[in-house]
Amino acid sequence: MKRILILIAIIILIAVGIYAYKVYTGKVPSLTEVASTAHISAANLIAAFEKDSAAANRHYLGKIITVSGMIKSVENKPSVVVLGNLGSLSSVRCTMDTAFVKEMASLNSGQPVNIKGHCTGYRADDLGLGADVVLNRCVLETGNPK
Repeated sequence: MKRILILIAIIILIAVGIYAYKVYTGKVPSLTEVASTAHISAANLIAAFEKDSAAANRHYLGKIITVSGMIKSVENKPSVVVLGNLGSLSSVRCTMDTAFVKEMASLNSGQPVNIKGHCTGYRADDLGLGADVVLNRCVLETGNPK
C-alpha cells in the first residue's frame, strides 16, 4: 500500500512539473491574432468610464477592444501611444506590444489611428482634472481609422 501511494505521488509531481514547464515556457499570443470584442472611439470610451465606471468596467475591463482616435502624443519609454482630444485632459493610454516599437516611429500627434489592446482599467485623477483608460499589449490595427 505504501508503494502505491509513493507511485501516485511521483506521478502527480511529474504531471505538475510538466504543466508548470508548459506555462513557464508558453508564449502569449500577439493581439494581432485575437478578435476584438468591441470597436469604440477614444472619446466614447472615455465618456463611458466617466459616466459610469462600474458599468464600463463590466463591459470593457479584461477584454480585447479596438479604439480609434487621434494621437495626442507618443512616448518612447515605455512605448505608449496616447489617444484623445487635444483639448481634453482625459485620454486612452495604449502601452504597445514590444513587437510594434518600430511601427511607432511612423506615428505623429494629430494622426488618426486604430489600436487594439487589452483593457486593464481606468484611473481617475483625484482632483478631477482628467482620467486615463489603460490598454496594454497594444497593436496597430490596419485599415482606415473610424
